[in-house]
Parts: sequence; structure tokens; C-alpha cells
Amino acid sequence: MLVRRLNEAAVEDWHRLRAHVLMDAGELGSRNLSVTWVTVPGGASQTLHSSGEAEQAYVVVRGNGTMSVAGDTQEVAEGDLILVPPATEHSIGNEGEGELACVSIQSPPVAAAELYSDQLAEVAGYDDDDQY
Repeated sequence: MLVRRLNEAAVEDWHRLRAHVLMDAGELGSRNLSVTWVTVPGGASQTLHSSGEAEQAYVVVRGNGTMSVAGDTQEVAEGDLILVPPATEHSIGNEGEGELACVSIQSPPVAAAELYSDQLAEVAGYDDDDQY
């Protein structure tokens, strides 16, 4: 059995978003999935982006926020699953004060460096001089 624990996963910070790379493209012998644990602090949101040809699912594991997919924005909360079809613009936001955490699964796999490049993970209102 292959297990990657959250506290052992590589961590990538993009502005105020944090991704724990539970399984990057091609890791742990997986050919068809990549998985990240994403945390979004209160007041932060991603800009719209697309994950190319990957189908993506988010599962909210803590907190609540909003998810926009193809122009449709809805409130999301713990336990909700959001499906993002391939080549579809989407973003996640947290207007509250507490942390929002979700697991993101992509198939075919998308390398974390590609998925969370500076262009994709820009946070609305972020300024290079901001301290966080």
C-alpha cells in the first residue's frame, strides 16, 4: 500500500494559497491522477484559470467559500464536491475569516508546477509587497 501523509507532502505556496502535493503527476506509480490539498485563507481567491485537458474535482474538507465554474458561481461548504470539466475556467474563493481547505483531483494528471504557476494561482488583490 502506498500512503502519503499530509504532513509529509511537498508544500507549494503561491501568493496566499498553499498546496500540499499529495501525488504529483507520475508519482507513487499513478498514471491517471494527480492530487493536491489546497488551503485558501480568509479574504483570498484565485483568478479564473483552466487546467487544460484535465477533468478536475474538488472536495471541500473544511470551511466554506465560493466556487466559480464556467461563469456559474455557487456557495460551497464542507462535504461538497465540485466537478470541473476539461478546458473550463474556474476559481475558488474564501470571503470568510476561517480557512477553506479542499482536495483537488485531476485526470489526466497535471504537474503541480503547471497547475499552480504564478499565472494560475494569482490571488485577487495580491501585491508583491504584501506580507502574509
